[in-house]
Amino acid sequence: MKKILFALLIIYGFGLNAQNAQTSEYDWKKMDPKQRKEVINNLSPEERKELLKKFRNNMVMENLDIDASDKTEFTQLYNEYLENQKQIKSQFDPNFNPETLSDEEAKAKLQQSFEVGQRLLDNRKKYADKMQLIIPCQKVLKLFQSEGMMRDKMNERKPHGGNNNTTRPKQNP
Repeated sequence: MKKILFALLIIYGFGLNAQNAQTSEYDWKKMDPKQRKEVINNLSPEERKELLKKFRNNMVMENLDIDASDKTEFTQLYNEYLENQKQIKSQFDPNFNPETLSDEEAKAKLQQSFEVGQRLLDNRKKYADKMQLIIPCQKVLKLFQSEGMMRDKMNERKPHGGNNNTTRPKQNP
């Protein structure tokens, strides 16, 4: 569901043109929201993941106005960065209730969250340096700024309520 919402957010929020947002025979911009949702729901999980990745990459390239000669290299580096961030985040299990932890367990979990947060920051710095070899520093800064805005938008769209006793390490924008 989160992937579907994110794909729809990208389609709506960033107005990708039909040429960039098209996968095979679909013209996403001309489809109504119900049609988009139906097509996305009929895709396999792998196809959905690829579609989302394509939308995200197109949005980033358009937003940053990346030169055509740099698009392939930058896209590869950006996807590598995101995969590393995802791998680091997976090292922290956010599904716990802090109130049920002993003091020792809570301290260990807190320390683990700091360590994961530091690894995320270190990875971000590493890739910021690599990206600056392809695009100007201003565009790298704009990329990280837009990531923060997208994360905030996704958090706004998450359903609130229910029994959500999870704690997640917060990544700096």
